[in-house]
Amino acid sequence: MAERSFAKEVQKLKQGDGETFSGEGILAITKALLENGVGYVGGYQGSPISHLMDVLADAQEILGELGVRFEASASEATATAMLAASVHYPIRGAVTYKSVVGTNVASDALSNLASGGVTGGALIIVGEDYGEGSSIMQERTYAFAMKSQVWMLDPRPNLPSIVAAVGNGFELSEASNTPVMLQMGIRSCHVHGSFAASDNRRPDMTVSQALESPRRDLERIVLPPATYLHEAEKLTKRKPAAERFILERGLNERFGQPSGKVGLIIQGGTYNTVIRALNRLGLADLYGDTDLDILCLNCVYPLVESQIIDFCEDKEAVLIVEEGQPNYIEQQIGHMLYKAGKRVTLEGKGMLPMGGEYTGQVMLHGLGDFLTAYAPGLMPAAAVTKNEAPAPIPDLSDVLPARPPGFCTGCPERPIFAATKLVEQELGEHHISSDIGCHLFSIMPPFDLGATTMGYGLGPASAAAFHNEDPHGRRSISFVGDGGFWHNGLTSSVGNAVFNKSDNVIVIVDNFYAAATGGQDILSSRADNKTKQTQNSIVEACQGMGVKWIRQIDRTYDVTKVRDTLKEALTTQVAGPKVIVASSECMLNRQRREKPLLAKATKEGKRTVRPRFGVDEDICTGDHACMRLSGCPSLSVKDTGDPLRDDPVAAIDQTCVGCGNCGEVADAAVLCPSFYQADIVSNPTPREGRKARRTQKIIDWLQRRRDAKRVVFA
Repeated sequence: MAERSFAKEVQKLKQGDGETFSGEGILAITKALLENGVGYVGGYQGSPISHLMDVLADAQEILGELGVRFEASASEATATAMLAASVHYPIRGAVTYKSVVGTNVASDALSNLASGGVTGGALIIVGEDYGEGSSIMQERTYAFAMKSQVWMLDPRPNLPSIVAAVGNGFELSEASNTPVMLQMGIRSCHVHGSFAASDNRRPDMTVSQALESPRRDLERIVLPPATYLHEAEKLTKRKPAAERFILERGLNERFGQPSGKVGLIIQGGTYNTVIRALNRLGLADLYGDTDLDILCLNCVYPLVESQIIDFCEDKEAVLIVEEGQPNYIEQQIGHMLYKAGKRVTLEGKGMLPMGGEYTGQVMLHGLGDFLTAYAPGLMPAAAVTKNEAPAPIPDLSDVLPARPPGFCTGCPERPIFAATKLVEQELGEHHISSDIGCHLFSIMPPFDLGATTMGYGLGPASAAAFHNEDPHGRRSISFVGDGGFWHNGLTSSVGNAVFNKSDNVIVIVDNFYAAATGGQDILSSRADNKTKQTQNSIVEACQGMGVKWIRQIDRTYDVTKVRDTLKEALTTQVAGPKVIVASSECMLNRQRREKPLLAKATKEGKRTVRPRFGVDEDICTGDHACMRLSGCPSLSVKDTGDPLRDDPVAAIDQTCVGCGNCGEVADAAVLCPSFYQADIVSNPTPREGRKARRTQKIIDWLQRRRDAKRVVFA
């Protein structure tokens, strides 16, 4: 069950010539794929491109009508290998994944695909996850384009440019027999706008037709001696063909007045931020009209040397606007100018930060510094003054409290780590290897668990070196999510542990979905999926890999059971890896599924029950150990107003979803009996109504009696 449904939006994909298509960037990409006769699409989800996979999944009926095959790939490597359908056949294919983790996983397949080259257009739509909002390591996809010699487009962040880039990408791929990457930053993925739609096109050859007419070209198979020919072909045929296409089609755009003595060479994806900064400096209007000479690289690799030299001719200084490190584009342009004997001053990193996201404020100061140094006559006096003394950026860590990422209210993973803390209180601290996914939040307070994270599905693998020679000694604990398990963990982590006779403990956190990427279904999802086979057992998969000691926990909120099972795994003398599959449905997805049904039933007058938990403040001691072992956002503190009580008591607010974790933790840790459960009943039966009224009368009488006694004592 995906985080968001695009069932209504995808109906726009049926629009044709003469209609105006409006919507989000990711929806525009899907429309552009259909307009350009794509034959198959696939990919793996990950921000900022997850919603593109959700759009494709919701559009399967429309894709099917056009003869387009859709695959939800097992990994980014699977997605890239899928493009093999375009190697021998004139079929256009597109896949999508998140960078840079996605390109890391896809690297092997990408190298092989790029070596042999393609016949049909092969487009890789990469969600570039760089900057302050990123959840991954700060690296660039650009290195993969250079390494494998595949071309990279980085269109201006507006719908017409993005749609044009999809068509140009397919044609560039076919013209140069090379896969093409389409880099989409978060702003491009979610930008809203409109463009003139065209009719959707059936693929010239469908994958079904290809199966009926098999083809094979030995020169495209990656095996010596063909591989040596592939390298030569890249240099002598493919790259020159790509450069010709870039020039003839005008993929890169030039804005402003060419006669200027200074200029900007910018990545297409930074265009909007650059124009906004120039607007704030008084050098461009809101529509982008400017006198400053700008070369906008909608194709950032390869760079066409003749185009770069021509732009820099008669210029005194040029600023390269290239987000991220290393400065690949600046290095290439510097080398081109040096070889051509040009004396133009090249600026880039230095005027602009070496790394980090180029936000509006960063761009404003960088452009201001460059123009003040090399073209002060262009700068309005007010802008120069303002830029010379930029206001210092305050250190918000001194002003605002830290807001570390944490588990959602009711998350079924929280009790797993509460149980782990309880085990460590008894057995001592253990080396814990974490993994990519929601469970990685366990490294933050209040759990403070986990020492490493090395990649998606590689939690247990990152503990592979640890082996205690004492069979009664301490073991490591590693975590892997169900998404990571199927993505890479089954072989690289579990299989590896079995093969090497690991004695460590592996906890597989099963929340029924690829929850961290938006709640997409995976192999072990419990829900029925009409286009995918779900409900495949993680336990059986592990047993098939040779795991002998394995335990299934079907309700992770049972903290006592999780604690006891984990303790057993850490102390048993059974040889080989110890695997615990801890299963409970992701609370976000459960709420998305159950809330509409509950609301509908309540509206129809049916009896419904919602559990809520609370804390009896007369019993709570104010110890707050429950919070240290839970960390639920709905669990807070409350001042009782009693002058004889120094510490505030625990309190549960209205965001509680009734998971019961706080009470379970209190019970498992033998903390206190102050937690209670109350059921909120809508449309009660007559008997329940009478009982509730009687109960309320008794409570009111007891409260009046207590208040009267207080008055007497006062």
